[in-house]
Amino acid sequence: MPDEGVWINQSRTALPSCASGARIIGKTNLDQFATGLVGTRSPYGIPVNPFDAARVPGGSSSGSAVAVATGICRLALGTDTAGSGRVPAAFTNTIGFKPTRGWLPVRGVVPACAGLDCVSVFALTVAEAWQAVVAMSGVDEADPWSRAPVTPCLPTGALRIGVPGAASLAVCDADWRAGHAHAADVLCALGHAIVEIDDAPFAAAAAALYGGAWVAQRTAAVGAVLDRAPPGADPTVAEIIRGGRAHDAVAAWRGIERMQALARDAARVWQQIDVLCLPTAPFHPTLAAVAADPIGVNARLGRFTNFANLLDTCAVAVPAGFAEGRPVGISLFAPAWHDLLIARLAATMQDAWALPLGATSERVSAPQVIAGDDGGVDVAVFGAHLSGQPLNGELVALGARRVGAIRTAPRYRLFALPTAPPRPGLLRAGGGVIVGERWRLPHAGFGRLVAAIPAPLGIGKIELEDGQRICGFLAEADACAGAEDITRWGSWPAWLAR
Repeated sequence: MPDEGVWINQSRTALPSCASGARIIGKTNLDQFATGLVGTRSPYGIPVNPFDAARVPGGSSSGSAVAVATGICRLALGTDTAGSGRVPAAFTNTIGFKPTRGWLPVRGVVPACAGLDCVSVFALTVAEAWQAVVAMSGVDEADPWSRAPVTPCLPTGALRIGVPGAASLAVCDADWRAGHAHAADVLCALGHAIVEIDDAPFAAAAAALYGGAWVAQRTAAVGAVLDRAPPGADPTVAEIIRGGRAHDAVAAWRGIERMQALARDAARVWQQIDVLCLPTAPFHPTLAAVAADPIGVNARLGRFTNFANLLDTCAVAVPAGFAEGRPVGISLFAPAWHDLLIARLAATMQDAWALPLGATSERVSAPQVIAGDDGGVDVAVFGAHLSGQPLNGELVALGARRVGAIRTAPRYRLFALPTAPPRPGLLRAGGGVIVGERWRLPHAGFGRLVAAIPAPLGIGKIELEDGQRICGFLAEADACAGAEDITRWGSWPAWLAR
């Protein structure tokens, strides 16, 4: 079985450290030979889903996801061929990061499908997952599937987010459709554009995974082991892997050629969008449903995950809320080597949602900084740069990302300045609490913003209700003299809508 090592529990000081400072504390359970998306195909029992013991934990990397969700460790490794590092994350309210195929070496991992296998990371936050991915990345000359990364020109500012149409989402249960719709709303609120796309190439690739060349590759890897009928062999796994012998070389090459055509069709979709947002799974099955139909239920779970490695994308699964106490989630996809792009976007979404982390009581306490990003500068805005206001596009064009709503300390007054376009002036002069938004700009974008600010506005330190001080728009006192005091309205949008 693939080794899925659980990482990092700093209290286990007796255990050895790895080169990057993590501490290895054990190995986790999983679907046998990483064959499954359900997490129930193991002779060692089924890891218990911490949100509903009657539901599957997701697989194949079931134990890794549960270990992170329940707080046993901060990080855990998984493998991801068809969604094994993402479906368990969705079912346990954790982050599941599947990097670009070949960026993390797979030497030492028992192959499920060697040409597609990826090492993946489970974590409570995107920033922690990203830190682990970067630490493990690099070319391994002893790994024939390892490849050197390509540094793409990542888009900045407002992103084009692709979503499938209603017909494609009809395969989802209502709660998973609702979670995806909520994610689209959050992305819009963050300043991004939603683009409806035809996801037919992705769906066709997903459906093709367990046919022809790829299931035969799984048989080549571990079929001989199962032929010996070892004790504890899972019958469903054995049936799937032995089935690879039904595919001859001619059928395999036909499948490969078909995938090339689908990759070409997918490339046309990528010309329309920067990131693809899909439900991570269409539904969350019960243990009883899987027992009644182990292959059919498992196959349905891969509708929105199977294509990722076949079409050479990176992906990250992000929690999107709860339905009847159970987590639902979405996944973000981008072309190969755009891992940093989806890490940035996923972190911003997780910050905006502020959901509990895993099954713990912990929440993200501060905006996440993604290693490799420049960290940026947080800026408080209160007027024409707010979401939906006339100058918001300028902010987004500078690469800004919305972090969330803010409230000032009760020491400010707001004035309606006689400018074109109309905008407010914030003055530290005692008075009331003013509601605005917190945006994060790259350092270069922040410099361009400051250089372009017209008088009588400028940038100073704004004290927030929680005591933090961040950069933000302030007005000169002389400009506010004689201007209408609109503090009682509490915000610029409230005054406009009066």
